[in-house]
Amino acid sequence: MSSAIPHCLWEVGATLGEGALWHAAAGQVWFVDIKGRRLHCLDVASGGQRSWDAPGQVSFVVPIEGGGFACALEDGLYRFDDENGGFIPLLKVEADQPGNRFNDGHVDAAGRLWFGSMDDAEAQATGALYCFDGRDVRRMDDGYVITNGPAISPHGRTLYHTDTLAQRIYAFDLDDDGQVAGKRLFAELQDGGYPDGMAVDASGHLWVATFGGWRIDRFDPQGRKVGEVRFPCANITKLAFGGDDLRTVYATTARKGLSAAELEAQPLAGGLFTFRADVPGLPQHALRLQE
Repeated sequence: MSSAIPHCLWEVGATLGEGALWHAAAGQVWFVDIKGRRLHCLDVASGGQRSWDAPGQVSFVVPIEGGGFACALEDGLYRFDDENGGFIPLLKVEADQPGNRFNDGHVDAAGRLWFGSMDDAEAQATGALYCFDGRDVRRMDDGYVITNGPAISPHGRTLYHTDTLAQRIYAFDLDDDGQVAGKRLFAELQDGGYPDGMAVDASGHLWVATFGGWRIDRFDPQGRKVGEVRFPCANITKLAFGGDDLRTVYATTARKGLSAAELEAQPLAGGLFTFRADVPGLPQHALRLQE
């Protein structure tokens, strides 16, 4: 995978690009700019680009079973209507913690949404990991300054979640009812940068975007680094496997924290990138809402 060369699909200039998502039914890549408070969509076949303003820091976007999308703003989960750009409240989460915001999200094969919160000032360990089963939300773990990931193994028995500032990736045992146990250190970044968004490929390897690391790392199921993909900009934030064969990777990047000199040297920072992988990823699942 070290021979893969990412190229920029969309020089969108996101302040904090995040949440890369492959929407297979429409052939689209979705992502957000958290600090820019925008949602973006790229139609791969036509090259068509659409963007919407959000009423707050929108941190991720995932499809809903039956149509539409769900996303998170600072005070909870919302349904997003891409026809009119509207945000409809679904569930308040951490509305009593104005210093927090949400970060990354992932839907498992059962249609549950896993997502994390964080201190927006990136200083206090007020962040937590949550699971939303389509009706109720449960707090699964806490004590994070910046949460990231999550991602789930192909067999659905391992949940990965990142403590970004500690440069650690944890693994949990995951059962059929969505309960987690056995939290343990899976990997620790040794080559610089901070672990950010993640995705698992069909062989069970974990791909980790690194903020400030200029690369995506690939770890085997035992937590050993086995490869990397280098980028022309420092802050890689999230990746998603897409395309007809799930071997086309889409990755978001960020301009956040870069000086004027660094931005001049990294003109593509904040863009949406793509490259081809040697192995396919896993299909994107949809959030299953319960009445």
